Amino acid sequence: MSDTGNTTNAPGGTSDNTYNVPQDLCGGIFLFLIAAFFAWKAWPLPLGSLRAMGPGMLPMSIAAMVGIGGLVLALNGLRKGSLLQEKWHLRGPFFVLGGIVLFGLLIRTAGLAVAGPVSMVFASLATNEFRFKESVIFAVCMTAACIVLFKYLLGLPIPIFQFM
Repeated sequence: MSDTGNTTNAPGGTSDNTYNVPQDLCGGIFLFLIAAFFAWKAWPLPLGSLRAMGPGMLPMSIAAMVGIGGLVLALNGLRKGSLLQEKWHLRGPFFVLGGIVLFGLLIRTAGLAVAGPVSMVFASLATNEFRFKESVIFAVCMTAACIVLFKYLLGLPIPIFQFM
């Protein structure tokens, strides 16, 4: 058996957990498609000039940079020895998107002090390496930092405890 230069996540051959497509190629194509979408949406906006930038300058510039980065990443994925794309499961996207939805539902009804930790702990369930104690400590510290930043330093009208 000859070595074709493909690197897999399983020693000695392919695995049931991988596709025969390089990870970087998939990521680069995804980034390029995202950039193309945003460039398409920013196309009707006037760019202006560097002295007087128009409303389309920033989104078009960011789309161009992300698109170029995506192309570089995709070309890098075509090299020999690239890691193969692993199959992904719905657990990660479910818990991350669910955490965002939970935050949106709780921020007005319960306040930031409740919505922050609940959504962060829920989103941390997305990984197999979930540890409840560490997630709660991280969520409480991040929520405290958000309260200090948004409520007191920036003066935004975000409810801390809605029921108080």
